[in-house]
Amino acid sequence: QVQLVESGGDLVQAGGSLRLSCAASGRPFNSYTMGWFRQAPGKEREFVAAIIWTGSSTNYADSVKDRFTISRDNAKSTLYLQMNSLKPEDTAVYYCAASRLLRVTTAYYDYNYWGQGTQVTVSS
Repeated sequence: QVQLVESGGDLVQAGGSLRLSCAASGRPFNSYTMGWFRQAPGKEREFVAAIIWTGSSTNYADSVKDRFTISRDNAKSTLYLQMNSLKPEDTAVYYCAASRLLRVTTAYYDYNYWGQGTQVTVSS
């Protein structure tokens, strides 16, 4: 089992940047494919980005491609999401998640462990 704790959420103006972090503990971090999801009020949880355990393969939602970058530091057991050119529609609670699958996946049901979330609010 792995425990996940997100941090870095904040209130930021449109066009600004934030970096989210997700600290993992428990089973070896490099055993998992990692992902970021988000959920805005009144909306379903949606996929944002994912990265394979080696870091060699990533996938992004079209809505964040070229603005967000997912990365991981296996030595520090930490997942990151660098978010640039933020828009008001990026406002949501952001969750990190771990999947036992050894491939990148966008499906929330493929993820076995979830953090508690961190709030990102982008003002216009």
